[in-house]
Amino acid sequence: MKYIISIVFVIITGTFHQVNAQNPVKEIGKVTKVEIGSQSVNITTDNAFAAITVYSTDIVRVRIDKQPLQPDFSYAVISQPVKTSVHISESDTAVILLTDSLKTVIQKDPFSIAFYSLDGNLINEDETGLTTSWVGEEVTAYKKMQDGERFIGLGEKTGNLDRNGSGYTNWNSDVPAYPLDKDPLYSTIPFYIGIHHHVNYGIFLDNTFQSDFNFGASNDRFSSFGARGGELNYYFIYHTRLADIITSYTSLTGRMKLPPLWSLGYQQNRWSYYPEAEVMRIAQTLREKKIPADGITLDIHYMDRYQLFTWDKDRFPDPPAMTKKLKDLGFHTTVIVDPGIKIEPGAPAYELGLKQDVYIKYPDGKYYAGQVWPGWCNFTDFTSEKGRAFWRKEVKFFSDNGVSGIWNDMNEIATWGQKMPSNIIFDYDGRKASLLEAHNVYGMQMARSSYEGAVESSTNQRPFVLTRAGYAGLQRYTAIWTGDNFSSDDHMLLGVRLLSSLGLSGVPFTGVDIGGFIGTASPELFTRWMQLGAFFPYYRDHKQYDSKASEPWTFGESALDNLRPYVNLRYKLLPYLYSVFYEATQNGLPVVRSLAIDNAFDPKIYETSFQNQFCLGNALMIAPVVSTQDFAKIYFPKTTWYDLYTDSVETGGSEKIIQLSMKQLPVYVKESSIIPMQTLVQSTAIMPSDTLILHIYKGAIVNTFIYYEDDGQTFDYEKGVYYKRVITYNPSQKIIVLDKTEGSFHSKFKNILLVLHGFDGAKEININNQSINLTENKISFLSPSSFDTKEFSDNLGAASVLTAVIKNDTGKITIKY
Repeated sequence: MKYIISIVFVIITGTFHQVNAQNPVKEIGKVTKVEIGSQSVNITTDNAFAAITVYSTDIVRVRIDKQPLQPDFSYAVISQPVKTSVHISESDTAVILLTDSLKTVIQKDPFSIAFYSLDGNLINEDETGLTTSWVGEEVTAYKKMQDGERFIGLGEKTGNLDRNGSGYTNWNSDVPAYPLDKDPLYSTIPFYIGIHHHVNYGIFLDNTFQSDFNFGASNDRFSSFGARGGELNYYFIYHTRLADIITSYTSLTGRMKLPPLWSLGYQQNRWSYYPEAEVMRIAQTLREKKIPADGITLDIHYMDRYQLFTWDKDRFPDPPAMTKKLKDLGFHTTVIVDPGIKIEPGAPAYELGLKQDVYIKYPDGKYYAGQVWPGWCNFTDFTSEKGRAFWRKEVKFFSDNGVSGIWNDMNEIATWGQKMPSNIIFDYDGRKASLLEAHNVYGMQMARSSYEGAVESSTNQRPFVLTRAGYAGLQRYTAIWTGDNFSSDDHMLLGVRLLSSLGLSGVPFTGVDIGGFIGTASPELFTRWMQLGAFFPYYRDHKQYDSKASEPWTFGESALDNLRPYVNLRYKLLPYLYSVFYEATQNGLPVVRSLAIDNAFDPKIYETSFQNQFCLGNALMIAPVVSTQDFAKIYFPKTTWYDLYTDSVETGGSEKIIQLSMKQLPVYVKESSIIPMQTLVQSTAIMPSDTLILHIYKGAIVNTFIYYEDDGQTFDYEKGVYYKRVITYNPSQKIIVLDKTEGSFHSKFKNILLVLHGFDGAKEININNQSINLTENKISFLSPSSFDTKEFSDNLGAASVLTAVIKNDTGKITIKY
C-alpha cells in the first residue's frame, strides 16, 4: 500500500513540476498579508511584495516586486508624499483607500487594483485575468482597455497623437534620419494619459530599465506597461481636467527654471561653422538682412581633433575675443559637448578623469572604451557624484571662453557600432547598476551635470542647456530637441507631434531642426518650416555637414520675404512667450500645447487631418500646412476663434477649408485672449520701445493671464526681483482689470497701448473713472511696425482695431468699455 501511495505521489508531484516548468510566467497571486498605515498599505501576495501609497489626494503610488521592496531611489521623482486625509478599510475580499478625490480598490484574490472617481465611475483597472506578472526579470502590469480608450503622451514618440493600437519601447537610441514610424528615439519619458468616457488619468512608470508600453497593439484585450528589470513602480494620477494631470505629474518630477531670455530668440546652427571668419560672416549677414537672431551654435569642428574642453587654435585663435565680438553684435554662443573624452595621454581633461577615477568601468575594473568622433574614448559616469563634480569643474572652460550655452549631444550613449556591452558598471549614486538600468538615465544626468556646472562657473547667470537624450524629469535641467530629422513635409509634421507629446509629458522647452538636419529642403518647405518654428519653444535652423547651406537667405529672396515676417513676429511676441514660459515654471503646462489639453473628449482633434494643430500657450492656435498645399482644412474646437491677420471670426465645433498663400501660415486667436507684445527688435540685447502692446480679444468667457517680466538673465527673480501682473478680462461685467503688480523689478515698459479686437461700436473706455476715447486703427501682425500697413495690408492682411494709450503705473487699473 505504501508502495502504491509513493508511486501516486511521484506521479502527482512529477506532473506538478512538469506543468510548473512549462509555465514561464510568474503571476502575482493572491493576497496573504495586509499591513495598514496612515496613508499606505503594505501587501504580501503568493509571489510578490507590494506597497500602495497615497502621495496626495489625486496621486497613488504602486510598488510591486518579487523581492522585499528595497530603499526608495529615483532620478525622476523629487517630491515626497503630501500629508493627506485617507480612509483605509479592509474586508475579506478587498482593501479600499479613499481620499477626497479618488477611490482605490485592491482585490485580494488575485491581487489587482482598480481606481474609481468618488461618484463611482471606473477610471482604470487591472485586466482581471492577467493583472501583474513576470517573464524572467521582465515585469508587466496589464490594464483593461476601456471602450474607445485613447492614449496620448509618452514623450518623444512617433505615430499619431492617439496611440491606441500601437506599442512602444523606451531605450534611448541614436537614430539619424529616423523613419516616420521609428521607435525608440532619443529620450525616455514613461508617462502617458488615458482618456475614455469623459474621464482622463495619468500613469508614470518610474523605472529606468528598458520599458515597453502596449496600447492594444497586436491584441484586443489590454493595454500594458512594464520593464525588463527592476520593480514595477508607477504613479496613478487622476483629475477631471487633463491640464491638472500634467501639473500633478510635474509636481512629482519637477519643473523647469526660467531660461535666459536670449535662448527664446532665433538660433542659427550648422554642422559646422568654422573658421572664426565664417562664424562672423553668418552673424553679420543676419544683421545685414534684418533677420532677428540671438544665437550662433558651434558644432564639433570648433574642437582640437574633437577633444572635449579644447579649441582648434587654427580655426579659432582667440575664442574669448570672438565670443565678445558676437556678444557685441547681440549673439550668444552655444557649443556642442559630447560625453566621450578622447583617450589621449597628456591631455588635461583625460588625465584628470583618470586621476579622479570618474569613468564607467567593466566588472573587472578596467575602463570601458568606445569609439566616437575623437576615436577611442572613455565616458564620465554621470550617475556618480564624483563624476558629476569632475564635469562641473570642466564646464568652467566654456564660461571662461565666453560661451553661454551647452549643447549635450550623443548622450544616449551613442558609439560607433551602437552596441555597448550590458555588463558595464555605473555607480548609480552608490547603488551600482549595469548598463541595462543606467542607460536610459545617462543623458539626463549629463544634462544635469552640465547645468549645475554652468551655474557654478558663472556669476548669477542662467545657463542654457540643450540635450538630445533624457529621462523623465529632464525639464529640471535642460531643453531638448528631437534629433537628426529629415528634410520632408512629413518630418515637419512629425516634429509638431513630437513637441506636442513632449509637452503632454511635462517638458516645456522643446524644438526641432528646422529645415531638416539631413537632406535638402525646397524653398517652399523651408519657408513653411521657418514660419511654423516661430511658434516653437526653441527656434533653431540646423543642417548637417557637407550639405547645401540652409541659412534663411540661401533659399532666395521670395522665401526670405515670406519667412522673415514670422521671425519678426516671434520677437514681437516675446512678452507673451516669456510669460508662457513663466507659467510652465509654476504649473508644468507646456509652451506648445496639444489641442487635447483643453479638448480631451473632442474626437475631432484626434483625426489625422487635425492632430497636428496646436496652441502656443492658451491664446494662439497654429494649423501646420505642408509646402505643396494650396488649400487646408482647419478644425476649430469649441469656442470662438479670430483669424490672426484679419480678425474674421470662426465658430467653434466647425471645419473650414481655406485657400493658402506662402505668405501666411494659418494662425488663430482664441476668444477672450490676452496677448502682450512689443515693438520689433533684432535681438533680445536691444530694448524695445517703452510701450507694451496689449491685445485683448472680445469673447464670452472670463480669462486671466499672468504677465511676467524680469531681467531675463540672472536668478534674481528667485529673490523677488520680478514684475508680475494678473490681467483679467470679464465680458459679463465689461471690464478689463490689470491688477496691482508684484515684485521689485521695474518694467521696461512705461506705457501700455491697449488694442481691442472685436469690440465694434465701442467709443471710449473708462480707466479708474477717467474717460479716454478709443482710436480706430488697422494692424498687420506681419509688418515690421504693426500699425504701418501701407506696404503690408494688401498682401498680408490687416485687422481693424480700437486703441488707446494708458500709463503702465503700478496701481490697479480697471478698464470699463
